[in-house]
Amino acid sequence: MKKCVIIPDSFKGSLDSIDICELASAKVKKFFPACETISLPVADGGEGTVECFLHAMEGERITVKVHGPYMEEVDSFYGRFGDLSVIEMAAAAGLPMVGDRLNPSLTTTYGVGELIRHAVENGAKRIILGLGGSSTNDGGCGCASALGVKFYNSDSKAFVPTGGTLGQVTSIDISEAEKFLKGCEITAMCDIENPMHGLTGAAHIFGPQKGADPEMVKDLDSQMMHLDKIIQRSLNKNVSQLSGAGAAGAFGAGVVAFLGGTLKSGIETVLDIVGFDRIIQGADAIFTGEGKIDSQSLRGKVVIGVSRRAMKQNVPVYAVVGDISDDAVAAYDMGVTAIFSINRVAVPFSIAKTRSRADLQSTMEDIMRLIKSVENRC
Repeated sequence: MKKCVIIPDSFKGSLDSIDICELASAKVKKFFPACETISLPVADGGEGTVECFLHAMEGERITVKVHGPYMEEVDSFYGRFGDLSVIEMAAAAGLPMVGDRLNPSLTTTYGVGELIRHAVENGAKRIILGLGGSSTNDGGCGCASALGVKFYNSDSKAFVPTGGTLGQVTSIDISEAEKFLKGCEITAMCDIENPMHGLTGAAHIFGPQKGADPEMVKDLDSQMMHLDKIIQRSLNKNVSQLSGAGAAGAFGAGVVAFLGGTLKSGIETVLDIVGFDRIIQGADAIFTGEGKIDSQSLRGKVVIGVSRRAMKQNVPVYAVVGDISDDAVAAYDMGVTAIFSINRVAVPFSIAKTRSRADLQSTMEDIMRLIKSVENRC
């Protein structure tokens, strides 16, 4: 093996993608010391997205003070890569930032807008926005407000809506933000398909993990439905049923409605930005993986996104995962060459996560021994 590419997602709760790259690369080098090994850690748009891009590409981490989920001043950051900036909303409105103050009716994405503003004012022409790990349900109104979008109430006064005050919006003016963002392309990384509101929307599906009880969930959903109507009336845009509109407290819908952005698969965004198609040219193998490969994976997450592109260049793809569901066999029709689970002794996740590092190393060693054996026989 002369060249390989390592491009895993994280194993949620046990190993991040940078760790996986380092562990896998060490095993490749043990058996194939001369092999060119390229590591491309992947994150899904949540916490760690910027670090993954900084690991894969030449860039710099920019630190800036913004307003957090409760409008308190916080230290935040984003990644700068020439005229491209990568921002994870979790860095300004993430769930860990609220601690035990869980309340999606009060939290805001305002600080995310401040990150975008700082990036644009410092030369960004393209922005990749990671939608993951949010503490909010404001439809991206806070972010939009920081960029100049005006949300008016019945007294014709502009205010910054939160999840619990979306129902007070009577009209929206995006002209100032359109002028500010002119010439800047915004793409949001989004791997869920949930709509803006309804039983499978932002409030019902993701509200409870952000602290919403059943009564609050109903109220948040009702307020989001109101915002949807105002968007249609004021902006003549229908965004509620877009795939991913409900991501990050319906921030997905807000990206399109208020910022003129687009929603795109997280892995497809990563592969395009890092030049994956060029990188894998001449590769003998690709090693990818995620915490569990199942029916959700088959809808276009990391393993399948990688394998579909690799298949076009006839590069073998080995998926090293935490667990394998019965329906994962369909991955073989999508370009995956072989799937290996690191759960070597078939234990529950509570135990498996404590030994995942060693188990990953052992599994990679087994795979390397197999590849080495086959090469020696050829």
